[in-house]
Amino acid sequence: MSDERLSALEARLQVLEDERDIARLIAAYGPLVDAGAAQEVAALWTDDGVYDVDEVYLEGIESIAKMVESSAHQAWIRGGCAHVVGPPRITVDGDEAVAVCHSLMVVHTEAGFVVRRATANHWQLRRTAAGWRATIRTNRILDGRDESPALLASGARGQRP
Repeated sequence: MSDERLSALEARLQVLEDERDIARLIAAYGPLVDAGAAQEVAALWTDDGVYDVDEVYLEGIESIAKMVESSAHQAWIRGGCAHVVGPPRITVDGDEAVAVCHSLMVVHTEAGFVVRRATANHWQLRRTAAGWRATIRTNRILDGRDESPALLASGARGQRP
């Protein structure tokens, strides 16, 4: 195999490994947040990472960990909830990446399980010494507002919002 072909193969393999690692990071969010694993959830982000949700804007891993430890979040866990994250569409560009996916928050009620919210998720990620980490995660409820499908479209195109 020529050096050129070997280099091309290595580059393709690196992209596949990056996509796999990012998909694993995104897939870890639901189980970790539902387990109340605050430090592990926070570790999915860079130290200065941002989690921008409709109701709250969290900056820094300490804020993200506190959200998981909060009485409100702990009440969701005690009542029964599942943060279900769909498969991401990932675009890798060197040491930066964008991913987009849907998520559902399913909660247990007296009537059974119900979907509390369906959300558009846009992730911006960076390769760090510790592996891929989220720098900004933006979530918007899919309730008919224009912003939510625009967030999905930008991520599907590999763009930042």
